Amino acid sequence: MKSENFIKKIDEIKKKNGLDISVWEDLSIGLMNLVSLEEHCFFSYAKTKDEKFLRILDVVRELRKNLMLLIVKKDDESEKWCMSKHFLASSMRLYETANRLFHEGKEEEAKGMYHDSAELYGLFWELNSSSKNVEIKGSEKKGIFSSIKKLLECCNE
Repeated sequence: MKSENFIKKIDEIKKKNGLDISVWEDLSIGLMNLVSLEEHCFFSYAKTKDEKFLRILDVVRELRKNLMLLIVKKDDESEKWCMSKHFLASSMRLYETANRLFHEGKEEEAKGMYHDSAELYGLFWELNSSSKNVEIKGSEKKGIFSSIKKLLECCNE
């Protein structure tokens, strides 16, 4: 499916029913994976010099940019767009590292990494909360993720 068709479909759903936070969360996780695909395409090209990986990277990057517009608004002169991409990418990398640590039996290290991953993901939502008219208030002691756990319930359908 072309990205334009997908975006049109999302816009139709948005206009008809409004998107709830679980849809936004799903999309943000999808964006994490698209950033990861961009990275894999780059490293595959660097290892093989096969230009098909550059062509795939270009398609994936355009899809990610188009889909990011559904959450991240380019409405100011800040670095919000790039910060958003890096928050998502960093959150995913820490999550994947935590999974490996957990698998290796390093549970305490993994838990710390999971927490850090969640904090970065929470900062992504704090940065983009105005895009969806959602007010998020963080607590310096608990971290921003603690304050949005309820907001990001993934099973609200």
